Amino acid sequence: MRYLITGGAGFIGGHLAESLIADGHHVTVIDDLSTGSLDNLKNIRDSHLLKFIEGDILKIKELGGLVADVDVVFHLAAAVGVELVVHDPVRTIRTNVHGTERVLEFAAEHHKKILVASTSEVYGKSLKSHFNEKDDLIIGGPNNSRWSYACSKLLDEFYVMAFHRDCGLKGVVVRLFNTVGPRQTGQYGMVVPRFVTSALKNEDIQVYGDGNQTRCFCHVLDTVRALRTLAVTDAADGKIFNIGSTHRISIKALAELVIKRVNSKSSIIYIPYEQAYEKGFEDMLHRAPDIAAVKAAIGWESELSLEKVIDDVAACIRLTHRF
Repeated sequence: MRYLITGGAGFIGGHLAESLIADGHHVTVIDDLSTGSLDNLKNIRDSHLLKFIEGDILKIKELGGLVADVDVVFHLAAAVGVELVVHDPVRTIRTNVHGTERVLEFAAEHHKKILVASTSEVYGKSLKSHFNEKDDLIIGGPNNSRWSYACSKLLDEFYVMAFHRDCGLKGVVVRLFNTVGPRQTGQYGMVVPRFVTSALKNEDIQVYGDGNQTRCFCHVLDTVRALRTLAVTDAADGKIFNIGSTHRISIKALAELVIKRVNSKSSIIYIPYEQAYEKGFEDMLHRAPDIAAVKAAIGWESELSLEKVIDDVAACIRLTHRF
């Protein structure tokens, strides 16, 4: 088969491209390299099955032709990371909304299957312990740039559902819950690589807030397995699926586990949210997925442990930075 991955030089996109090419599929990657990196494609750069195009999905003229030439589109291009979102909200909204709109229009025009990556951020300020795809969504106000990302991705979801209803677009939405693993960068606030890098240097690990907030972390290889299966499952069309681990851990406990796994001498220090991000920053205390829908649809659940995640991230950082 032939696949197009927007944002394919990103962390998840690179692993997805590797997986597809390993199985003999043709893959075209579009990425403007603003947050992605060619290093994420280095294992497949010489493959005759890979075509890489550096470009912005908002501007690239040949986007329609590229969509027409493939069987399935994975739309992963987006502004990512809490720090980037908070400090550059205009870019976040423009990329996530108008970029997705453009890709969807071409997918609808050429009758192509498309999987659009959304985020658990759309669940907003809900106090539930586990989130279901049918839950009502509670988003914070526009004066807090934190919520611009959630709103932009939620609009992406509405676009997919609207195209599906109006013209039968074969579209699927996945809400990703903290996908982590090797080659993920901590540059934009991703917590696991940030913690692991500090621990390997025996530097203080900075926990934002009081550390009691809990999250679930899914290995990127588990996520890729879900994306690939949903993309070729007709029964998934027009539906939204949570993708994530169901093992919940506090950020404080995560820092302690990282220190243990890499045998670090690091200490944990606590940084107020307004110092880390901006005044009035709001966070969710808990965020865990209900994965009953995806499990029923394709039999998927995460298989790789958080310990495996940390070990893989540490091995990658050691290799890259020669710690």
